[in-house]
Amino acid sequence: MKNVNPVNWFDIHVSNLNQAKTFYETVFNIKLVDFPAEFGKQSGFPFDPKGLNITGALVEKKDFVPNSNNTIIYFESQDCTTEENLVEQAGGKIIRPKMSIGEFGFVSILQDIDGNAIGLHSRS
Repeated sequence: MKNVNPVNWFDIHVSNLNQAKTFYETVFNIKLVDFPAEFGKQSGFPFDPKGLNITGALVEKKDFVPNSNNTIIYFESQDCTTEENLVEQAGGKIIRPKMSIGEFGFVSILQDIDGNAIGLHSRS
């Protein structure tokens, strides 16, 4: 993993995507973009692929329970399986093994030793 800007994405889990979109668009004066249905109900924040800042999405979850762990930060990886292979020996667990997100690459969801969900993103 690179030492410079290792975080590249975030998910904010919400109970109702349309209401959440209205909230974020109003508060930040932005327009979110709906993602293809194959990825679930999601809307992305604006981004410049050549920019330095990270971006993310609102993700509607059917089993949503309001709590302080509804945001997932994704760390950039060369290949998600590299870090996946180290998670359990470090005391965490794999929640969702590496899976394709189409043209956007691959993601894995992990749980750290305190129960926080974190993500990995790779292009390969």
